[in-house]
Amino acid sequence: MHSIYDNLVSVLWLGFLLYWMLMAVPVKATERLEPAFSRRLRAAVFLAAIVLLCVRFNSAWLNYRLWPVSRFTFFAGAGITAAGLIFCVWARAHLGRNWSGAVTIKHGHELIVTGPYAIVRHPIYAGLLVSFIGTVMVMGEVRAVLGFLLMTLAHFHKLRLEEQWMRAQFGEKYEAYSSRVAALVPYVL
Repeated sequence: MHSIYDNLVSVLWLGFLLYWMLMAVPVKATERLEPAFSRRLRAAVFLAAIVLLCVRFNSAWLNYRLWPVSRFTFFAGAGITAAGLIFCVWARAHLGRNWSGAVTIKHGHELIVTGPYAIVRHPIYAGLLVSFIGTVMVMGEVRAVLGFLLMTLAHFHKLRLEEQWMRAQFGEKYEAYSSRVAALVPYVL
């Protein structure tokens, strides 16, 4: 039964990654790209987090179970994972050709403030973090929590840089937007 649990969440993530790769092609040309060191550092942190989430280590403390696996934690976690991924897909579709995997300014960059961007300024990051919370619930191990913490740090680094660039690009328009829409958690953060 444990493998059924592992496979469902894995299928959710694999489906999401397939969609993400297919949608990465039709984007606008890049005008400004974040430095290579920043992109590589974040990629290394993401990779470390993914390894923690995907690889079962021969380590008692990394595999230490923080809560028992149950139908409730599995279905709640899988549902939260799916909801977060669906929110990401909605945001990605709404962002359209302005999307980029790195922090960029595109030629003809538009400030998107509708759809999921009316709920939070960074709905893709918010959705991913929610999805990782759901995955942690399903896994219930120390390594999953550590992976989530690494992902959170990487996303906050990217978010801060993106916020600086959006403020520089859109000025008062972005300031007004950021004063009425939270970054990640509606009405909170």
